[in-house]
Amino acid sequence: MKTRSLTAALAAVLAASVASAASAEPVFNRIASFAVADNLPEGADKAKPTSSEIIAASEDGNTLVYSDSPNKAIGFIDITDARAPKAGGTVAFEGEPTSVTFAAGKALVAVNTRESYVKPSGILAQVDVASKTVDATCDLGGQPDSIALNKGKTLAAIAIENERDEEVNDGAIPQMPAGDLVLLSLKDGVVDCGSIKHVALTGLAEIAGGDPEPEFVSFNGLDEVAVTLQENNHIVIVDGKTGAVKTHFSAGTVSLEGVDTKKDGALKFTGKVEDVAREPDAVKWLDDNRLVVANEGDWKGGARGFTIFDKQGKVLYENGPAFEREIAKIGHYPDKRNKKGVEPEGLEAAKFGEDNLFFVLAERASIVGVYKDTGGEPELLQLLPSGIAPEGAVAIPARNLLVTANEADLVEDGGARSHVMIYERAEGEAAYPQIVSTEKDGELIGFGALSGLAPVKDKPGMLYAVNDSFYASQPTIFTIDATGKPAKIVDALRITRNGAPAQKLDSEGLTPDGEGGFWLANEGDADKLYAHAIIHVNAKGEIDKEIAIPAELRAGEKRFGFEGITSVGEGDDTVLWMAVQREWGDDEKGFVKLVSYKPSDKEWGAVRYPLEKTESGWVGLSEITANGDHAYIIERDNLIGQAAKLKKLYRVALADLKPAKLGGELPVVKKEEVRDLIPDLKATNGYVVDKVEGFTIDAAGNGFVVTDNDGVDDSSGETLFFGIGPLNAM
Repeated sequence: MKTRSLTAALAAVLAASVASAASAEPVFNRIASFAVADNLPEGADKAKPTSSEIIAASEDGNTLVYSDSPNKAIGFIDITDARAPKAGGTVAFEGEPTSVTFAAGKALVAVNTRESYVKPSGILAQVDVASKTVDATCDLGGQPDSIALNKGKTLAAIAIENERDEEVNDGAIPQMPAGDLVLLSLKDGVVDCGSIKHVALTGLAEIAGGDPEPEFVSFNGLDEVAVTLQENNHIVIVDGKTGAVKTHFSAGTVSLEGVDTKKDGALKFTGKVEDVAREPDAVKWLDDNRLVVANEGDWKGGARGFTIFDKQGKVLYENGPAFEREIAKIGHYPDKRNKKGVEPEGLEAAKFGEDNLFFVLAERASIVGVYKDTGGEPELLQLLPSGIAPEGAVAIPARNLLVTANEADLVEDGGARSHVMIYERAEGEAAYPQIVSTEKDGELIGFGALSGLAPVKDKPGMLYAVNDSFYASQPTIFTIDATGKPAKIVDALRITRNGAPAQKLDSEGLTPDGEGGFWLANEGDADKLYAHAIIHVNAKGEIDKEIAIPAELRAGEKRFGFEGITSVGEGDDTVLWMAVQREWGDDEKGFVKLVSYKPSDKEWGAVRYPLEKTESGWVGLSEITANGDHAYIIERDNLIGQAAKLKKLYRVALADLKPAKLGGELPVVKKEEVRDLIPDLKATNGYVVDKVEGFTIDAAGNGFVVTDNDGVDDSSGETLFFGIGPLNAM
């Protein structure tokens, strides 16, 4: 069935600016995303998983190189035009690249060539960038992890981790052979393999001192090397010229309050952890005396933040739970990783203009924290959205650029690919986050997996939202104040049944009942014992009515059910309309049902809605909301990134919503395209997300859209929330 678009003039009325007037303060905004799969060699299987883990930039800032461990290669990206990065080819190795850096037009690549955990080996490869050929290799005598160069690029330090086998003794150390630190010299960018010096790090740490596992290295201006021993919870300062150990100290422990500690399908930032090891991962010098470490807490779990030490081991600043709580406020907290939290893992530090900045990468939250080094307590400036699992970053101050390498590639599960993401610092307004939470009764309101929107009556800019079954132990109706940017979640109404958090709910849509309560569309799932139903909650959030679907609907029941609900009429004339996401067993292919229910006489009905066709994936409905003379419907495919083709807003005239009885022939409605949402989804220059889940029109007639971030589970965690302007005049 053909659909017709509204006129260009009406579309122009809908269009709204994504940014307000520029401010005087410089901010980072993402300007481009590069899918690593686009750099696979010609003829390679594009569905093969890729990765971008550690990343570096050439001296002129025009070329990036990243490590791609799954493909045993490094990849190059041309960012001469940073807003339009181009594939620059790859170089393959016999082992797995673990870290990269640049010197005099050469890429220096640490490569893990180990035969086994007990027989570690590795090389340092020097790659000519212009010809993409390996000029030289040095035997490192063990499995390398991080590589760093001093400021003059005359010295290199390489952490030889000789990592443990996590399948042996639950990954506990010691597991020999021990790791160490390699130092070597460079002349005019050329490595001198004969200068290799091994620095023993045994006998220093209190934890498994005989089996150090160096993780990250960093030089200060005095050619001193800071080395983190993550599993040993230790930090060592080494003279990069002589190899002498100058100082070393335990990274210590930290106790935290106001954190979520349970993997329970609920966001409750009221717990505490006590005396957990920091387990430092990445390290960067802030000056010649101070260094910052990312406390990943990956092994024993729990550290969650970052710490600034002096090189004698004195704690100058402890971030505690602050970084993680700020991440929770923008909906990026990974509930399924509660024992380990957001896992700060990567770091970068650089001077932009007059500001000394450092960047903290949270692997499990897919966020980059931008901090200003004040010499005392750092100032959090921004939280930047990254791809899934940011691992490495490189700053290019001369071009006002920051680049992140994002490790995860979920192509095998139909998810997002590994991406390299580019940010530019300029005067203006931060484009992200687009929605944040506040506190209620002194407690942080956690949110995520927003699946439906509805208006607050007579209050322009005020909306309701509901979360889905990802938060099975905390079903919630949120109140959103969208009058400013970013929008703010200002209240949370918990949905209960018999005084406890309601179980077996998968609320995919909501609509006010006009009396302070709500109707919810519950999507069923037989495997989880969730029922397709309409749920009513009162003003206190208590479920007081559950309406099961009738036998005529149940006969064709499938997994993808009610995805939205809206109300038409008032009082006894009220009719609820629900959008069924996909075809059920009794539907003709390419058609889904819009189901009606009249509470006053318990009468069910339906019409048929024609779906668009796409070449791949499936197409379904995600929302329905009535306003004026129309019902507005989100229709989308289930594809992500470059594969995504259909994310659109349509409308159906209410006059055409004439339901027929279930079980018989259903009339087909005509639809009208209102807006293609893909340009909106590209506005923050990330990849196109798949789940455009919520849409509504507020009391002033303005449309709002929200995406479902899947609770940060196999997702970047980004929640896009944006207005599309007035619709009431159409």
